[in-house]
Amino acid sequence: MSEISPQADDVLVRFSGVRKTYDGEVLVVKDLNLEIRRGEFLTLLGPSGSGKTTSLMMLAGFEVPTEGEITLDGRSIRAVPAHERGIGMVFQNYALFPHMTIEENVAFPLMVRGLSRDARSIKAKEALAMVKLDGLARRRPAQLSGGQQQRVALARALVFEPQLVLMDEPLGALDKQLREHMQMEIKQIHKSLGVTVVYVTHDQTEALTMSDRIAVFNDGVIQQLDTPNGLYENPQNRFVANFIGENNTLDGVVEEILPNGFCRVHLTDGHFVTARAVNVAGVGARTSLSMRPEKVHVEGLGPSHVNRLMGTVKETVYHGDHTRIRLAVAGTLDFVVKMRFRPNRPCPTVGERVAVAFAAEDCLALDAAPGESQES
Repeated sequence: MSEISPQADDVLVRFSGVRKTYDGEVLVVKDLNLEIRRGEFLTLLGPSGSGKTTSLMMLAGFEVPTEGEITLDGRSIRAVPAHERGIGMVFQNYALFPHMTIEENVAFPLMVRGLSRDARSIKAKEALAMVKLDGLARRRPAQLSGGQQQRVALARALVFEPQLVLMDEPLGALDKQLREHMQMEIKQIHKSLGVTVVYVTHDQTEALTMSDRIAVFNDGVIQQLDTPNGLYENPQNRFVANFIGENNTLDGVVEEILPNGFCRVHLTDGHFVTARAVNVAGVGARTSLSMRPEKVHVEGLGPSHVNRLMGTVKETVYHGDHTRIRLAVAGTLDFVVKMRFRPNRPCPTVGERVAVAFAAEDCLALDAAPGESQES
């Protein structure tokens, strides 16, 4: 991780050696150590079963750690019930009360806290105005669209001014266009209020769009904790490289360690490639080369680079601003180049033999695939 550790008073939530098992045998979360900073938007990202939602549920108080400690604002919350933690919560299924009006739904946390009817009404109206629903206060949830119901759930989570809001796949039930619109709205509200948000999703694009930092989970472990840019440009292992965005992967063996952090890799088809040695075990170790499609060029249609491989075009797909070219290269049938649109520049055709080129600094040598031996 390339991040500088935050100062102690900047940390709102701390997971220390947290483990969770449901059956006493399989650990769903393994030795989780994580610091969440005040005011940040942190996303827990990973595939189903990776431990991200369980971690969020332990912070919310709906699950209890098997081992370890979770602190909120410097105090242990192990013995604090969920409803006394003062944490806002937004779920995918909205969890609205169907018999209550929208205003009553939003005001419910305030009623639990003993505020007067007038005070509840004022604060609920302010919260609804914040999510642009102030004209719908008297309606009931069934009279609202999915996007509007999600706004109500967000207003309810924020109405009592919590220092921490947890969101569990809150946009998963919305269509693509509405989901993208809500991403921007939630991010804008976060910026304006300065509240700390911990957000769970399996959607990589959503995480990259919204987050200050992202913790990528797999198999109960944080694989990498970094900024969106850091994860995309500098993944630290094969899982992160393949999970975040589109990625080309070529397998080989480290032939030589070069100066200045680079290495020479012998590919399975016999070719050699120079790459950044991000995470390699040494000479003779198997490695996985990672390249983003937009960093690779069809030779003659982009800059020349030290790495050059021949390939056969298998498919071209027009995307307006770019053409996605899929090739057979160095033993893989799914090597992708994203060629930016340029007027009067011809696109390679299916079946054509072309050379692809990429810079050594844009090619990352990472750990071998799980289950592969690190010895040659």
